[in-house]
Amino acid sequence: MGRLVISEPVVSVEWLHSNLNAENIIILDASIKKVVGNDNSKSEIQIPNTCFFDLKNAFSDPSAQFPSTFPSEEQFTKEAQALGINKDSAIVVYDDKGIYSSARAWWLFKAMGHNNVAVLNGGLPEWIQSGYKKEAKKEVQFSKGNFEAHYQSKFMKFFDDVKQASLSKSHTIMDARSEARFKSLVPEPREGLRSGTIPNSVNLPYEDLLEGNVLKPRDVIEAKFRKMVQKEALIIFSCGSGITACVLALGAEMSGYKNISVYDGSWTEWGSLVPE
Repeated sequence: MGRLVISEPVVSVEWLHSNLNAENIIILDASIKKVVGNDNSKSEIQIPNTCFFDLKNAFSDPSAQFPSTFPSEEQFTKEAQALGINKDSAIVVYDDKGIYSSARAWWLFKAMGHNNVAVLNGGLPEWIQSGYKKEAKKEVQFSKGNFEAHYQSKFMKFFDDVKQASLSKSHTIMDARSEARFKSLVPEPREGLRSGTIPNSVNLPYEDLLEGNVLKPRDVIEAKFRKMVQKEALIIFSCGSGITACVLALGAEMSGYKNISVYDGSWTEWGSLVPE
């Protein structure tokens, strides 16, 4: 099988199954524990030949004040090469919740200049449900890859950017948290973090894009976005800590939106730095 170029942000388990033996394919497991809810189990099985993409440590800034902070080019390059990732790798990312943290890994690669990457629709649960071959998780040593990160600033927004966008209303700030968290009806799951919202933001819970483990059909997702924001609008996605905001970014890209970015620190940073 030849070398793959992935042209869509999402691929199906059927597509992955038929391309498992492509020369340049890299399969990444970007699973993390959920912040909200009881689904904190960690799967001990994986899709064959998977590499673990350690979102919380290897691919986040270890010195940062807030969780899941965007890493440097140097760190990302080093850690991606350690997983055997090359400049021409076709990367498919999944997680063990369906669609949760995999979108963050997808977005990180795009922000680091690598577009030959997609999220596996439905993740590990959908793969298992489809009856495809699986294996026990195992430690693997990889030959060093030649991947090089090249940061693309349009993909990420930081505190000062979002403060300015909120004041000027230059962007639509779209929050992926649940409606109950957005409206301060329930406390934030992180201890000591106040409830609230970024001024002038709107709410589209990331779970509204999902039907079970998989994404809703593209036309349904596009209709949700069109109801809230024009195609040409400048959009910043936010959430609790920059993870599920990337699920909205995934849905927006599927729907043809181009001017999209993710607030890296999200509510964890904003709620910590801005008093009520």
